[in-house]
Amino acid sequence: MSYGTLFLIPVPLGPGEPEDSLPSPVLDQTRTLVHFVAENAKSARAFLKAAQHPLPLQQIEISELNEHTRENELTALLSPLLEGKNVGLISEAGCPAVADPGANLVALAHRRGIRVVPMVGPSSILLGVMASGLSGQNFAFHGYLPAKEEERRKRLKELESESRKKRQTQIFIETPYRNRQMLETVMATCAVETRLCTATDLSQPGEQVITQSIADWRKQEKPDLDRRPTVFLLLA
Repeated sequence: MSYGTLFLIPVPLGPGEPEDSLPSPVLDQTRTLVHFVAENAKSARAFLKAAQHPLPLQQIEISELNEHTRENELTALLSPLLEGKNVGLISEAGCPAVADPGANLVALAHRRGIRVVPMVGPSSILLGVMASGLSGQNFAFHGYLPAKEEERRKRLKELESESRKKRQTQIFIETPYRNRQMLETVMATCAVETRLCTATDLSQPGEQVITQSIADWRKQEKPDLDRRPTVFLLLA
């Protein structure tokens, strides 16, 4: 028996109709699938309902894969694929397997010789790079920085130094309710000539992208980033 295909299915970055940010081939493929792996089953069901999946939700099989999933539990998630059935991998927001625990399942699928198909959809990281005006030729994504203030400042200094040395855009994120603290730390830590971009609510009605030097950031009223998904990008 041949194996099924693992489809990597992006989802919108926030509230809204899936067709507003996802191409029709992605939605068409999603509606053909019965088996899914998702970071959160509840939000995955909400997405599938909004995407107008033809089956009743109770007939759709959704297995969870999140930060608590152990390595020895991954193999069971491949079972439908090994039986020849196609599976869709869904993240909480944006592209699966990018800053997402789904990457572990993708790696295992490759080791087992299972076909992996990435589908087109919104990535907050790439949208942030596109809109920032910073280097799109050389950039690095670092995920979450340390939560403790002293460690965060040290890490920011390291990223700024790396950026200056390589002319490389440094990208990172923060838990939305700590965005304001992150902005304040960046402004207090980085050199005045370093450019910082905050890309907030990307692809959503309240989208806001601001890029300016630290010197200018310090002079102006700060945007309200509280509890709004934001990507931070800096270039020294």
